[in-house]
Amino acid sequence: MLLRHSRAISTQSPASLLLSPTPRGARLARLPATEQLRFWGLPLSPADQIVAELAGNAATHGRVPGRNFRLTLYVAGGTLRIEVTDTRDDRGPELQHPTGGAESGRGLLLVDALADRWGSASGPRPRKIVRAEVRLREPKPENACSGGTGGLFQEPSGRKKPHQAPPLPPTARAHSRE
Repeated sequence: MLLRHSRAISTQSPASLLLSPTPRGARLARLPATEQLRFWGLPLSPADQIVAELAGNAATHGRVPGRNFRLTLYVAGGTLRIEVTDTRDDRGPELQHPTGGAESGRGLLLVDALADRWGSASGPRPRKIVRAEVRLREPKPENACSGGTGGLFQEPSGRKKPHQAPPLPPTARAHSRE
């Protein structure tokens, strides 16, 4: 289960993966995302937690039997964009403040706290895209990947930069910590 990206054409291609809209699919989203971030030389935190929360929401609230959700990662400028696309455009994400004893309902609170900006937009019908952005900082030596990835993500020679993608249009519902 690897994130799919085009290495041959350009550095503009995002990494993307289809996952089943089940609790297992949501849990599995984090592993290939962290491997892709390592491959690009980007810090894992807080992106790994954001991926987990958005994938969990897609499997819980965006589930339509027989239709997968898509996880997409890419870098635009100095920003990592994390997108999760599901097939329930009738149910947008709502930031809620659960009661003290509630066992769920805190996912978007975490995304709101960890992401520099997040929001949602309608995709091609019947899709909904929930996007979170994390500004990239200079990597620190302790965040560097040590050890190989088993040849899963082999970079063409001469290219060292993370994948770049053009800026996105503003989302329909956006939230920013600025």
